[in-house]
Amino acid sequence: MAANKPSRSLLSLLQKRFLSTSSAALSPPAAPLPTSSSSSSSSSPSLTVQFLVNSCGLTSKSALSVSKKFQIRENNLQNSQSVLQFLKAHDFSETHISNLIEKRPKTLLRKIEDNLKGKFDFFIENGFAGQLLPQLILSNPLILERALDSHIKPSLLYFKSILGTSEKIIAASKRSLFLLTCDWNSIVLPNIDFLIKEGVPVDRVAKLFLFHPQVLQRKHDRMIYAVNTVKDLGLEPEVSLFIYALTTMMQSSESTLKKKVEVLKSVGWTEEEIFRAFKQDPAILRFSEEKIRSVMDFLVNTVGLRPQTIIANPLFLHYSINKRLRPRYNVLKALESKKLFDEGVSIRSLLKMTEKKFMKNYVAKYEHSVPGILDTYEGTGKPIKLDT
Repeated sequence: MAANKPSRSLLSLLQKRFLSTSSAALSPPAAPLPTSSSSSSSSSPSLTVQFLVNSCGLTSKSALSVSKKFQIRENNLQNSQSVLQFLKAHDFSETHISNLIEKRPKTLLRKIEDNLKGKFDFFIENGFAGQLLPQLILSNPLILERALDSHIKPSLLYFKSILGTSEKIIAASKRSLFLLTCDWNSIVLPNIDFLIKEGVPVDRVAKLFLFHPQVLQRKHDRMIYAVNTVKDLGLEPEVSLFIYALTTMMQSSESTLKKKVEVLKSVGWTEEEIFRAFKQDPAILRFSEEKIRSVMDFLVNTVGLRPQTIIANPLFLHYSINKRLRPRYNVLKALESKKLFDEGVSIRSLLKMTEKKFMKNYVAKYEHSVPGILDTYEGTGKPIKLDT
C-alpha cells in the first residue's frame, strides 16, 4: 500500500485543505408585519382568529398564534375567500390549506390574477399537476413569494434539466428547506457546473442533488476546497465513491472531522488505516463517537473479532448492535452449543450476510431442532440456554 500513501497525512489534509463555512442557503428576510390602518377598513385579532379557524381549518391555538403576526381586515375577506376557493380548485385539500396558511398566512392576501394564477399555470404546464402541485408548494410555501419570470421559471426549469422529473424536484425540496427559494443562480448553478467540469458524471451530480441538495447550496469556495481535499485523499471525481466522500466533507466541520479521526485512533486504528477505510467507505467519518466505540467494543470484546478485521471491513460500523450484530451473535452461539454451526463459515461473512439469506440458512432451518431460536433472534424471547 506504500505506493498509494498520500503525500500528506489525513489530519494535515483536513486541517489545511478543509474550509469550514456555513451554509449559504439562508432564509430570506422576514416579511414586515401588517400594520394597522387609519382607514375605515378594520381588523382585529378576533376577526382573524375566527376566519383562520372557520375558513382555513386551523386550530384555535394555531390561529391565535398566527394572529399575533398577521391580521385580516374586513376589506380583505372577499379576496381571502377567493384565494381559498382558488386553492381548492387546484387540488388543495383542507389539510393542505391549513398547513399552507399556518406557515404563510400572507398567502390569503395574494391577488389571484396578478400573482397566483400565473405561477400556478406555470407549475401545471411543467408537470406539477394534481397532487404534485400542493406537494411542491408545501415543500416551501415561500416559492409563492418569488417572482415568476426572474426566479421561479429559470430555477425550476434548470432543476428539472438536472433531476429529470417533477417528483424528484419535490423530493429534493423536502430534503432542503430553501432549495426552491435560494439564490440558485449564484450558488447551486456554479457548484453543479464546477462538479461536472471536475469530471463528476452528470448522473452522479443528479443523485447528489436529489439526496443531499444542501451540499450544493454551500458557498462555492467551500465546494472547491472540499473537492480538492477529496482528490488529495486519493479519490478521483469519476469514481462512484467521490460524491459520498464529498458529502461527508461538506456536511461536517473541520473540528468534527478531526475529532472522528482521533476517536478511531483511540480504538486502535492508525491514521493510514483510517485513510484506506475512508477511500473504501467515506461514511466512517460520519458516525458518532458513541456509535464507533460501542460497535468496536462489541465486535472485539464480545464477538472476538480482531480490530484489523473491522478495519478491513468498515461496513461493520454501519450495523446496529441491537438490530443486527447481537441477534446474529446469539444465533451463532446457540448453533455452536448444539454443534450445528459450520466452522467453515466465518463470523465476518455471517454478520455481512443479507437478512433473507441469514433467516433461511441459520434461523428457519433450525427452528425445530433449536426451539426458541426465532424468538431469540427477533429479541422477543429469553436467550437460549447453551449446552456446556
